Amino acid sequence: MRMYDIIDKKKFAGSLTDEEINFAVKNFVDGKIPDYQMSALLMAIWFNGLDERELTALTTAMAHSGDMIDLSAIGGKKVDKHSTGGVGDKTTLIVAPIVAACGGKVAKMSGRGLGHTGGTVDKLESIPGYRTELTRQEFFDTVNTCGLSLIGQSGNLAPADKKIYALRDVTATVDSLPLIASSIMSKKLAAGSDCILLDVKTGSGAFMKNLDDAIKLAETMVSIGENAGRRTVALITDMDTPLGFGIGNSIEVVESMDVLKNRGADDLTKISLELAANMLYLVDKGTLEDCRKLAEKSIVDGSAFETFCKMVKAQGGDDSVLRDYDKFPKATYSREILADGNGFVAKMNAELLGKISVMLGAGRETKDSPIDYSAGIILRKKFGDEVHAGESLATLYCSDEKLFNAAEKNFRAAVEVGEKTETRPLIFARVELNHTEKF
Repeated sequence: MRMYDIIDKKKFAGSLTDEEINFAVKNFVDGKIPDYQMSALLMAIWFNGLDERELTALTTAMAHSGDMIDLSAIGGKKVDKHSTGGVGDKTTLIVAPIVAACGGKVAKMSGRGLGHTGGTVDKLESIPGYRTELTRQEFFDTVNTCGLSLIGQSGNLAPADKKIYALRDVTATVDSLPLIASSIMSKKLAAGSDCILLDVKTGSGAFMKNLDDAIKLAETMVSIGENAGRRTVALITDMDTPLGFGIGNSIEVVESMDVLKNRGADDLTKISLELAANMLYLVDKGTLEDCRKLAEKSIVDGSAFETFCKMVKAQGGDDSVLRDYDKFPKATYSREILADGNGFVAKMNAELLGKISVMLGAGRETKDSPIDYSAGIILRKKFGDEVHAGESLATLYCSDEKLFNAAEKNFRAAVEVGEKTETRPLIFARVELNHTEKF
């Protein structure tokens, strides 16, 4: 078997066999196929796509290119959640303890911030003492004891994806739907959970700006998951406006705890409850309506919040900061952004707002950049809200006041006050295998 023949076949829109796909992935990871040949195959896939069988084969080969996590030491059904990334997207900190409090098991490995999107691991590490690196046994023990554990990605998980993504990034093949789907799902399959809930974002702050593209991606990933033997559901949710009011690491932890204390932002609470209900549905806790009620009850009775605190303590964190927010380290400087005139928030570019939080120190400009856990933005007005001249639109926080002028200039470009416009739904659609329900 030759890589040349595989490239030539896909160049003419041929359907690759499982054996050909496995050959290409394995030998590329082993260093036996050069970058230029894999790049040629990726470009052929960009132009001609992959059918359902090819896509499942590619994703499975990528998943099996490294460690396959065996979660059988954890009792009960395990459910994972993946978000395609957004601004102010702190839902993992909310839905995981809700699901655990209701009897599900969440053994989740999360990532750090990427570009304008915040990372769950960075948020967790803003909690003093919290360990995101555990041994495998500690990880399993924490899930068995607390119902959940949230850690950073560890081990040699889907190395083929890492190598292939590096090529896609420099060969203009990042925006291939089958390659996006296989990249995401290979890591989810390798992570070992029985069920997967996908939160596919659409809007200005999402990778998928267009709703139709987001639905296609969701349908593709659900198909991959089901074909690989994992129960999989996807929700298409809005990311034209940041979720909640906070952008930044400790800021988002505080806002997440407010949801678990039954006093959170409406949009963040609604989406979190819907995600949690679908995760509980996947682990057979009842109908979707039953699961929504279970999720709501865990917030009202405080069990979800206490479950999160129990996990934080088990992983070395100081849960007292979750009960008394004044114990979080505070930013040295703050600046209010005031409205110039009257009107309504008519535009809110979530991607630019995410980039502003990075400018303030809440994210990484480069791979090695340090993070200021106290930096970020608290929005005082959101899309559709009425605004009067002189009112605060947002508060910026950072530890270097020289950063404020550029951040404010960008904020005023991201947020426009004008005529009242129609608001977007929070949830656009729900996708199961062979069934897409639009709302």
